Amino acid sequence: MSQVRVHNFSISLDGFGTGIGQSLDAPFGHAGGRLHEWFFATRTFRAMHGESGGTTGIDDAFARAWLPGIGAEIMGRRKFGPQLGPWNSQDGGDEWKGWWGADPPFHTPVFVLTHHPRPPIEMDGGTTFYFIDAGPADALDIARKAAGELDIRVGGGPSTVRQFLAADIVDQMHIVVVPILLGRGEPLWQGLEGLEQRFAVESVTSPSGVTHLSFTRR
Repeated sequence: MSQVRVHNFSISLDGFGTGIGQSLDAPFGHAGGRLHEWFFATRTFRAMHGESGGTTGIDDAFARAWLPGIGAEIMGRRKFGPQLGPWNSQDGGDEWKGWWGADPPFHTPVFVLTHHPRPPIEMDGGTTFYFIDAGPADALDIARKAAGELDIRVGGGPSTVRQFLAADIVDQMHIVVVPILLGRGEPLWQGLEGLEQRFAVESVTSPSGVTHLSFTRR
């Protein structure tokens, strides 16, 4: 059976996966880009944006594992955009098509979890956003039908990953601990005491200062 994977998910030393105050101009709230500087520097990230160069060491090796074998992605609404409640004119509303431009990097069906479903949005490069009102198990069933024999990536944000972990349906997870303290934000680990007992855990430190944690279901 296909596996459920989490990749390149960055958290602060105090366990926050994003800051507070998310908006159209601040996708990660008060955290800014600090959680993701390690990723922005990699060759993988630069290639995703049609640019050359970038780092090729440990960080890039983890970063590029994000794409192979993925047939669908599931993400929370706050990863798709800053809007809350019914889709309207606020922050782009019905015209909003995500943070990634006309050709998002996913190139698969992407299922956005929301209590306010809307018609699908077909983008360039094979990405289509579908908006579904579903919990983790039902969303996974829908994504598996779209992915065929390929794996499903849970892309975030923190509350979405946390819900999938609480439902015990994550098989592999790559968490990047970034040496900053945010003080406040959206926590990843809240309510998941003893989670490590379900997984074999390995860690690799990087010259960039981050620590890569790999969780594999036992």
